[in-house]
Amino acid sequence: MGIIRLTPDDESRYGEWLAVFGKPFDELETYTGAMPSAGYRNRLLADPRFIALAALNGETIVGALAAYVLVKFEQERSEIYIYDLAVDEAHRRQGIGQALVNETRHIAHDVGAWVVYVQADHVDPPAIALYTKLGTREDVLHFDMTPMERD
Repeated sequence: MGIIRLTPDDESRYGEWLAVFGKPFDELETYTGAMPSAGYRNRLLADPRFIALAALNGETIVGALAAYVLVKFEQERSEIYIYDLAVDEAHRRQGIGQALVNETRHIAHDVGAWVVYVQADHVDPPAIALYTKLGTREDVLHFDMTPMERD
């Protein structure tokens, strides 16, 4: 198994990478039903503040991670937020999730980020177990707010 960071040259792998997220979350349509245009995808994958990692078994993507480098305003530093992590069901419990997170931690070191963080849902014990093994737990509240029009 190897870990790669997707680039604009990975056009043929992008859809497969998205599908890896959609299958375990049972949201395949959300992830692959309205894929971005080639221009959008290429700008995203070329942006150094976006991290798209794929775990490969041969040439097949069996794990995927998406993260963002967030530039801080209060100090000259950044942090990395792991937005999504998924491993194909047939390849779980083989260290793939941990390898993806650890590659993100290496990238964090390379870009001078001071922390990598992730959110896990209470209904996802495997994710909680993985992240507990790799980091320090903080219990916080998460709020979603819908965009609103100006008056």
